[in-house]
Amino acid sequence: MGINSQGVVDVHAHLLPTEFVEALEGEGRLIDEGFPLPQYDVEKHIQWMDEAGVQTSVLTLAAPQPSSASIIRQTNETAARIKKEHPGRFLFCAALPLPDVEAAIKEAIYALDTLKADGIKLATNVQGQYLGAPELDTLFSVLNERRTVVILHPHRPEPVNRQVMQQTPLAMQEYLSETTRAVTNMITRNVLARYPEVKVVVPHCGAYLPLAVPRMKSLTPVMQINKMVGEIDWDANLAALYYDLAGAHSPEVIRMMLTITTPDHLLYGSDYPYVAPQVLTQSLQRMQQYLTTEPDLAPFREMLLHKNAEWLFGLSGAKPAASASDGKMIVRIAEIEVYPDYLEEYLSFASEVDRLSVEREPGVICLFPMQSAEDSTQIRILEIYASESAYQQHLKTDHFQKYKQGTMHMVKSLRLPSMSPLDPETMKLIFSKQR
Repeated sequence: MGINSQGVVDVHAHLLPTEFVEALEGEGRLIDEGFPLPQYDVEKHIQWMDEAGVQTSVLTLAAPQPSSASIIRQTNETAARIKKEHPGRFLFCAALPLPDVEAAIKEAIYALDTLKADGIKLATNVQGQYLGAPELDTLFSVLNERRTVVILHPHRPEPVNRQVMQQTPLAMQEYLSETTRAVTNMITRNVLARYPEVKVVVPHCGAYLPLAVPRMKSLTPVMQINKMVGEIDWDANLAALYYDLAGAHSPEVIRMMLTITTPDHLLYGSDYPYVAPQVLTQSLQRMQQYLTTEPDLAPFREMLLHKNAEWLFGLSGAKPAASASDGKMIVRIAEIEVYPDYLEEYLSFASEVDRLSVEREPGVICLFPMQSAEDSTQIRILEIYASESAYQQHLKTDHFQKYKQGTMHMVKSLRLPSMSPLDPETMKLIFSKQR
């Protein structure tokens, strides 16, 4: 397959070269992350890719972080060799010897300029040095100059309560906390806003960020009054974040992620070789199936599976459009069932967001909620947007975020079937009539 064959691009795959494993074994750190390291073989990786329909995988060094800068250099050179020996099948993001910032900058320059790395992999923390720390600003300045793609991955928190790790393995919960902690650290210091040419890929379906971001926004004024944080450029920080779908993806999870980002920032990820190949294949097939059959997600199928990653890593020159139908009117009737105990509270939220959206957003033509006369918990909302872009902009507004986060626990079911207007010109006349 050629690199433009429209195969899937996997942005979350791990490399575990021999020198890496041997170094960790010598340090007695093989199970630092709470579970044994899997074996890695390039040919077996390619075999799985061929069977699953994955054209290109982006390799990053697995956790934990080696202590030796020379070992990190060797692993980066191994990754570069694999990429060269299998053209079109692999990209790689180089590891850095943090917490030594000066050494990390030298390795980043060598990896990007000499080894032609496709990006940089950063751990959420290395020996307690967390992303967002002021001493890392010089590194981010270098990465910004080179317009670098950064892939994040959670590592064991430092300091760590080992008893907690024994009760709940890191990968089940703490990895999500680690990712959220590192990203929110960067946001509160405006790292991504100050270095806007750095694009950051957040793993595992955004971790807890779809829940954390609205909470952070609501608490920011209180934190600012108490001089705990300064001004935060939310739009600039969030614009730099991309998200892979490794882990527990589903239509519901993707819809939740779309409350803090847009479809052109979502990327397929497998987490190979930490999950059995047959399970990964089934997971990818399930994603392809619901990206085909779910009406509200189907327009973004090719974007999520390969186009977004191709643009991000420079495999194609054109940034994916939000939808092939962008510029055309979006018309649908949202079908919502509300838990009876929350009905009055939900109706208050819905009325507010609909009124504010129509008043403040030129691209929102109509948001008209209706309640079934037979069953008051059945809500229908007539939604009309001027274009896909208008709809995506609507999803990022403060009033929609307030509605989305405030009513999530109130909604028993939600369907968003898209419909095509038969006569858009007549639609315009309807809304131009006076009472």
